[in-house]
Amino acid sequence: MKKTLLLISVLLIGILSNAQEVKKQEFETEIKSATVYLTGAEIIRNKKASLKQGRTELIFKNISPKINSKSIRVTTTNEVEILSISSKVNYLTKEKEKPRITQLKDSLLIVSEEIQLLADQTNAYKIEKEMLLTNTSIGGEDNGVSITALKEASDFYRTRTMEINVELSKYKRETIKLNSISYRLNRELNELNANNTYTRSEIIILVSSDKTTSSDIEVKYLVHSAGWSPAYDIKAEDTDKPVEFIYRAKVFNNTDIDWKNLKMTLSTADPTLDVSQPNLQPWYLNYNTITYSNNNQQNYGGIGNQGEGYTQNRISDGTDFGNGIQNVTENYAIIEESYAEVAVPELNAEFEIEKPYTIPSDDKPYLVDVNEHKLPATFKHFAVTKLDKDVFLLARITGWEDLNLVEGPANVYYSGTYLGQSFIKTRNVSDTLDLSLGRDGKVIVTRSKLKDYSKTQFIGNKRKDTYTYELVAKNNRKSPINIEILDQIPISQTADIEVKILEISDAQYNETKGELKWEFKLNPGEMKRIRLSYSIKYPKKKQIQYKKQKSRNVRYF
Repeated sequence: MKKTLLLISVLLIGILSNAQEVKKQEFETEIKSATVYLTGAEIIRNKKASLKQGRTELIFKNISPKINSKSIRVTTTNEVEILSISSKVNYLTKEKEKPRITQLKDSLLIVSEEIQLLADQTNAYKIEKEMLLTNTSIGGEDNGVSITALKEASDFYRTRTMEINVELSKYKRETIKLNSISYRLNRELNELNANNTYTRSEIIILVSSDKTTSSDIEVKYLVHSAGWSPAYDIKAEDTDKPVEFIYRAKVFNNTDIDWKNLKMTLSTADPTLDVSQPNLQPWYLNYNTITYSNNNQQNYGGIGNQGEGYTQNRISDGTDFGNGIQNVTENYAIIEESYAEVAVPELNAEFEIEKPYTIPSDDKPYLVDVNEHKLPATFKHFAVTKLDKDVFLLARITGWEDLNLVEGPANVYYSGTYLGQSFIKTRNVSDTLDLSLGRDGKVIVTRSKLKDYSKTQFIGNKRKDTYTYELVAKNNRKSPINIEILDQIPISQTADIEVKILEISDAQYNETKGELKWEFKLNPGEMKRIRLSYSIKYPKKKQIQYKKQKSRNVRYF
């Protein structure tokens, strides 16, 4: 009887231990899809797992080491219970190097060996040269040397020293050349992230099932060192056609995992926000009192809905044409890992990308098409002939506020010609987006001084200078245009200088700035003349600086 009870106990213990045994399954999965944020990305992986009754530890392998372990979320089906979720870095993983990296490393090894060989040869010749220089004495103090022996010794030292110097010079040139090759090879390896330590993370999920079943396991997690930034193309064909607005994104991936044929969604949301309900704060409206800046602290002018205080690195010609509209032909400096604070839509926006893209993990930007729009626009010509002889074409685009734009650079095209790069600003409250489409050679505005109506008079101890100009605007286009012309009257800052307006041809006059503005319509082939005349009276014994002097850098020989 005792033997029977003992046998039953052993069997029960075995059954219970088998029931509590944790089974393990390891999975190699592909990324199903991703939501890419301005900074960071949410990765989605899934796997259909066959589970036995009891507990099972599911291990998702080859996960990016840049995972945010606190962001992991798991869903299961068929009543499979999730007991715990964790992650760890597996430092023992190893991946075969890409053929390109292997080739570059082999080339670098060969070059390094050649550089070392040259160094060894150079060292040997230097030792021989030192021996020659330290053993130049011939005979002893009491032993004379014949002229013939002296000449032979002298010839030997000179010839051998010359041979050594020639070889040393050759080795130096070859070393410089090989060092240059080695530098380029190392740069290329750095571009391919070949020097990064290869590590992978693993996600460990402990699940429990009351029966043998299958379950669809979906894993979501956040990774850093990824994101996107906007890149726009604005194309205008003619003044009677809508503007084509192309929304693109530059997506970068530095997660150590290549994204292959990835179905992605771009989002303007912040993935780091918590789940607490938001608190609405007062919204104070003022005149450009809020400033935004990045670490570089360089002024960024830009074109488009103008707002003060945005900073960005650029190289600009600094030409300002008034009305806050600035020349788009600027060269923007490329800066590695440069971040700036930009305005985003008030409500989070998501853009589902239709076709899949492959984004290698090389930290380089890859262009992704988001969407395209045809936007209505009104066109106006703009001229400040006093500063620039050309006329500029401006486009005022409406309907842009419905596009969920993020502030960013825009390439501007007109009639198929690339004009330069602008910058779209959305932080100002406005329903129009102003862009300069460059110079229009078919509209001409000239400004000439009328000598017969310009003169100098002396009245007592005063001098009076009269200036008269004629501005002529002509439309050589086949369609009517609206044009705005700016000029100015000098402003006196002392009681001794008196400025008097004689004629301004119905211009809008701003007394504070001394600005004159003419706005009118020109039909095809039509020409309009404008006359501007004013006088300046001041003490004749004093001089005034009437014209602003331009300056340029000149090299003298």
